[in-house]
Amino acid sequence: MKLLFQLFLQFFHVGVFSFGGGYATLPFLYAISEKFHWYSVKQLTDMLAISSITPGPVGVNVATFAGFATSGILGALVATTAVILPSFIIVTIVYNVLDKFQTNRYVKGAIRGIKPAGCALLSAVGIRLLFTSNLHLLGTLLFLFFIILSFFKKRDPLFILGFSALVGLGLGYFNWIGV
Repeated sequence: MKLLFQLFLQFFHVGVFSFGGGYATLPFLYAISEKFHWYSVKQLTDMLAISSITPGPVGVNVATFAGFATSGILGALVATTAVILPSFIIVTIVYNVLDKFQTNRYVKGAIRGIKPAGCALLSAVGIRLLFTSNLHLLGTLLFLFFIILSFFKKRDPLFILGFSALVGLGLGYFNWIGV
């Protein structure tokens, strides 16, 4: 029971402080991995990969996988509930007071401050993933190609994801057969 309570507290903390979307949860998830050893960095990387291709928000999916890795189905339910509960509470409060504070300069200032914090969290995740993943030259070149392409041509992200998946499958196949 103590483990589930600790799991709840850690993922509630993730839900409270990770502004900027699901990938912004990753610095907190790395910290949990290092502090509690409930899952390894390799497992977290795998969880992120699976969460990126499954339906739903990445942060919630990773919390579910991490909770499951820690304490089975009950851990998954606890971690998922804990990570979404802060957003639920905040949205409920904001909805009820939005009309009163919509033009408040302090609220506008807070929102202006949250945006760079979210960008910083996402940048930290990108840098961490860069240094903890096994880089493949062709994969890295493909990644850079699509970043450059996105500045000049607007492509559907599904096209980029699908093409990258096919290249990854091809590389995996050729690596598997020893070519």
